[in-house]
Amino acid sequence: MSIPLIQIDHNKCITCYACVRVCPVKAIVVKQNQEFPDVIHSRCIGCGSCFQSCSPKAITYRDSKEATRSLLVSEAKVAAIIDPSISGEFHDITDYRKFVKMIQTLGFDYVSEVSFGVDLIGKQYADLFTNFLGKFYITTCCPPIVSLIEKYHPGLIDNLAPIINPMTATAKVIHKTYGNDVKVVFIGPCIGAKEEALRFDGDGKVDEVLTFTELREMFVEADVNENALEYSEFDDPIGFKGSIYPIGNGILQASSLDESILQGSIITTKGKGSIMEAVVEFEDSIDYIRKHFNLFYCEGCLMGPGTSAGGKKFIRKTLVIDYANKRLKRFDHERWTKDMASFADLDLKRTFINDDQRLPPPSEERVQEVLKIIGKNEGTADMGCGSCGYLSCTQFAKAVANGLARPDMCITYSLKSKQDYIKTLRVTNDKLAKTQHALQESEKLARQEQIVAQDALETNVNMLKKLPMAIVVVDENLKIVRSNDSFVNLLGEDAAEINDVIPGLIGADLKTLLPFQFYKLFSYVLTSNEDVIGRDVHIGDRLLNVSVFPVKKNKFVGGVIRDMYLPEVRKEEVISRVSEVIDQNLELVQKIAFLLGEGAATTEKMLNSIIESHKASGKEPI
Repeated sequence: MSIPLIQIDHNKCITCYACVRVCPVKAIVVKQNQEFPDVIHSRCIGCGSCFQSCSPKAITYRDSKEATRSLLVSEAKVAAIIDPSISGEFHDITDYRKFVKMIQTLGFDYVSEVSFGVDLIGKQYADLFTNFLGKFYITTCCPPIVSLIEKYHPGLIDNLAPIINPMTATAKVIHKTYGNDVKVVFIGPCIGAKEEALRFDGDGKVDEVLTFTELREMFVEADVNENALEYSEFDDPIGFKGSIYPIGNGILQASSLDESILQGSIITTKGKGSIMEAVVEFEDSIDYIRKHFNLFYCEGCLMGPGTSAGGKKFIRKTLVIDYANKRLKRFDHERWTKDMASFADLDLKRTFINDDQRLPPPSEERVQEVLKIIGKNEGTADMGCGSCGYLSCTQFAKAVANGLARPDMCITYSLKSKQDYIKTLRVTNDKLAKTQHALQESEKLARQEQIVAQDALETNVNMLKKLPMAIVVVDENLKIVRSNDSFVNLLGEDAAEINDVIPGLIGADLKTLLPFQFYKLFSYVLTSNEDVIGRDVHIGDRLLNVSVFPVKKNKFVGGVIRDMYLPEVRKEEVISRVSEVIDQNLELVQKIAFLLGEGAATTEKMLNSIIESHKASGKEPI
């Protein structure tokens, strides 16, 4: 399978879509949900506009240098056939004979000009246009023009001049002169010629196509420099007026056809914009125009995509003319006439194929939907700024509907979307600013609350330390997480020494500090989550009153311990317990009184009942 002519490196692509805009047939597309452009190779006509427009050099064309080197190191003889526009490209070569020697130094066995092939097909055009039978033709020297007609104007295929291009004609000359086994490499300014060469076989076969820029690269890589070389001439046969072929109407000069405005029957047009318009007018109005069309996609062959970037058209044109004049001063016309006669029997005819790549028109509803999306109405649909690469908004909408483009390629749509986005972003930023201000206020309040909480914590800790009763909090493993000085003092001197090293005995195991009957109260509360309040525990000659309560279920418990033998605690406890006894006695007296009251009431009821019963019997009470 052949490598595609045009490739796009997405790693270099900056998605400027310049290639999409310049492609005359919209073979480069940007599909929905796709960031980078891609080439639909079946739609490509090989004009090279995309390659020339790509500033980041993300677009490249099929390289033929390696394949050419393989031919040069093979056992086969290899001939280089050179497009006449080489004199405009290699302005830095002082003499064309040095240039010929440089090509030979690369390993080519023969070096010939395509100008003789131009002379041959020029005669064919002269015969075709002179023997006019009412049918008008389009010249077929330019490969992109042929491809454009075959793919997008198939109705004009019968109007394509059935004549091969100069490259193929020269290949036939080489094979007839040096044998069919000779390999042929065309060197020229056209990348479309790389595809055109694949269409011919037999004596018209061209094995590889090098562009001028590829040839320059090969010179550099092989360290070939004219300063170290002698002169050498092109191999026979030598062309005549075919050497001015690169200047658009050069083929007509080689044909000796009348180009006068009043009497001539041929219109020459070159350049992308002009030829696209010319093809449409030829198709629509040829019966009115009544002229043959000589078309070249580039500015002749002077400014082809295979030439060095930055070349100046009129300087190149001048160099080609100067070179032709220089050659014609010592031109052997008699020899040329004999050569033309010797190759008169070559078959220079060709046929064409219908490779229709036109897309079916989308529905009107879908087109109107796209126009609405990009903000166009019936009054503006036929207008267009051209920034998307289409002549009108309607054409662009059809391309979007056919999946060849995206709405955001419309600059108006993009600007509107950007403005809407900026508005949304501004509103979002305002909301964000307000939220940020609220957050700052919240953070400020939180810091203040944190300071208050920290102060409260420090106060509570200090108070906890100074409380006369012992306080301790332990975790689920009965490890101390907080305690106060009274708890440390309660445990004795050993605990005090530990406290000097580990303040508050944090991390100490309660089981190592207190006896079983003491810490089992903490274990019980951890598992049951029930309070143990006011439990008296004897440890040696000390009586401790203990209250244990859950702080966090099954995680932390706290204990309050009082030494009942301390004077202040004893006094407090006596008062508390006397008060408790008094309260209990009062409650008992109240219950007795209640019971006595209930008994008296019952006795009274019984006596009253007896009295009433006695009265009823007529007896006096005792």
